[in-house]
Parts: sequence; structure tokens; C-alpha cells
Amino acid sequence: MTAETRLPAVPTPDPDLLYSQDEEALRSAVRALLADRSDPATVLAGVTSDEPYDGALWRALAAEIGTAGLLVPERLGGAGASTREAAVVLEELGRSVAPVPYLTSAVLAVTALLGCDLGPVEAAAALTALAEGRTVGVLALPWTTAPGRLPAPTVTAGPDGALTGRVTSVADAGSAGLLLVRAQGRNGPALYAVDAAADGVRTEPVTPLDLTRPLGHLAFDGAPGRLLAAGARAEAAVERALLTGAGLLASEQLGIAEWCLSETVRYTAGRTQFGRPVGSFQALKHRMAALWLEVASARAAARNAADALASGSPDAAVAVAVAQAYCAPVAVQAAQECIQLHGGIGMTWEHPAHLFLKRAKSDELALGSPGRHREALAELVDLRAP
Repeated sequence: MTAETRLPAVPTPDPDLLYSQDEEALRSAVRALLADRSDPATVLAGVTSDEPYDGALWRALAAEIGTAGLLVPERLGGAGASTREAAVVLEELGRSVAPVPYLTSAVLAVTALLGCDLGPVEAAAALTALAEGRTVGVLALPWTTAPGRLPAPTVTAGPDGALTGRVTSVADAGSAGLLLVRAQGRNGPALYAVDAAADGVRTEPVTPLDLTRPLGHLAFDGAPGRLLAAGARAEAAVERALLTGAGLLASEQLGIAEWCLSETVRYTAGRTQFGRPVGSFQALKHRMAALWLEVASARAAARNAADALASGSPDAAVAVAVAQAYCAPVAVQAAQECIQLHGGIGMTWEHPAHLFLKRAKSDELALGSPGRHREALAELVDLRAP
């Protein structure tokens, strides 16, 4: 075919950044549940307890509303939805900093399993259990691991699948029932399923900055692993999980920023000084207006990433890199402004603003820092530094 007769390239569809009626209905259900069971006082009380997360809230969110199975196909007991719906859930979880393992289990673990060969009964049964909320799955990688930046495996697998090694700073490791472990096998990296309660598995809790998302070190000493995928397929499954997780983390960061902005506007409208609401002072109005513009831009970036992942867009990696590079700093800025504009009360333990700042700072490093994502974006669009 000559250049004159070559068919024109099919244009990429424009992203859909708006919320559908079904997505808004899902948001209403999740928000109502969180307002009833995850208000700031409840979250504050929970982070000082010995429980890694709110089990009753997780069961209601995962099983009763069915959010744990949004990304799981219907034939395996899930809803067969897309990342757009999961993004709505994460927005609401960000608005309440709810201590539940949604991102780690219903997004990262589920996406990794979906990238494996679904023929084995092992993968199918695991997906069904995750979709029904009967267990919590965790992808055993350091929480700072970024898409496209997979380190060398720190766990080795023997010929019989026995795993030996250590993985540090794994999010929600203490609440996991199923561990998805990337290990170095005889023929290269592979992905194994390990029961968290099995012999040879030890979880070492650590004290994280964000107490609503616990971290732990995982140690394996001959732990029995069941092979899910090997070679290029295993690496592709893990990479897809990290890309999806990073893209949807932007929606959680958006929710954090939205709560901080709304709470700041509400407080400054009611707090009076010199006989006037402090929110009416021009300097504060300018700061909140500038923050509103940042949050609106973050919403566009987060929705674009969720839509690109849902539609299988060839530009999904670019959309995710843009979303993470932009949304992470906005969430931190919003939390900082929230604390400062609340004055002295914002710096007390009783006020929940510190929970949002800690989650925002923790999320800034999760699944790759903004700097890592800017570097990835430069490579993706061929704008490398000289």
C-alpha cells in the first residue's frame, strides 16, 4: 500500500471525564456508609487500637455494597465494572481516610490476578474470594514501588515453590489473608500465591506515618508458594497492577484534597474575627480560590487516568504519570492549607486534619513519587533531559 492510498489512522476517542448516573449512585451508597461508620471520631479511635483496619466497615463496603468485586468479571462472582467505578469508591475513601484495604486488595491484588492465566483453579478461586470480601489480598511489593520501576526480586523460589526472602514496607500486610509474591525462580521472575497464615510466613509490623494504612515487613522461610504465572506474563501482571493502582491512587488523592478544601471553606465561613467571618478576608479568599483551581485540575487528571485505564487507551501510561505527578502534590498542599487556615485547632490531635495530611504525605510516596512519575512521563513523550 502506497503512502497515497494508506488509510488514515483511527483517532483516539476523547476521554470521558464526567460521572455517569450509575457512578453517582455508587458514590451516594459509599458516602452514606462512610458517613455512618467512618466519621472522623471513629477513625481517630480506630488508629489508636490494635486492629489493622475496621473489619465491620470493610465487610459492609466489600460485600454488602459489593465494591471489592468491581474489577472482577461477573463469571467469577464480581460486578464486571471498570476502573471508573473503582475510582469513585477511592474518591470517597479519600474523603474519609477510611482504614480499609481497598486499594491494596480490590485494586492491586485483583488486577495482578487478572493478569495471570485464569485457567488454574487457584487464580479463579482467589479472585472469587476477593470479590466476595472473604479475604484480603496484598501484592507483596514495597509500597513505594512505581510502575515501570520493578526492582530485582528479594524473594527466591525453590523447585518445589518454597519461598525464602524478605519484602519490606508492604501496605496492609498485617491484614492480608492472601499474599501475591514476586519471586526469582529458576527461569526468571514468577508470581506465587501464599497463604498469609502458612508456616514460614512472618509479618513484622512497623509504625507508618499514616496510621490508617498500616505497613509491615514480610519474611519468608520456606513458605509454600503456588505458582500463578511465570516469566513475561508474571512481570506484565505485576506491571499492570502497579499502573492501575497508581492511576486510581490519584482518585484517592483527589478525595483528600476535596475534603480539605470543603472543610476549610466551612470553617472559615463560620469562624469570626473583628466581627467578620475570617473567610471573607481577601487574602484567605485568594488562597482558597487558588486551591479550588488546583483541585479542579486534579479532578480532571484523576478522571482522565481512570477513563484511560477503563477504555484500554494506548495513552494510559501517560495519563497515569500525569495524574500522579499532579494529584499527589495537590493533596499535600490542600492538607497543609487546611491545617494552617484552621489556626491552632487544626494542629490538635482532636481535629482530623492531621489524618488527611498524613495520608496525603504517605500517598505522595506510594507507588512512585511525583518525581518518579515526571521522569516516566518525560520518557513516554520523548522529552528526556539533555
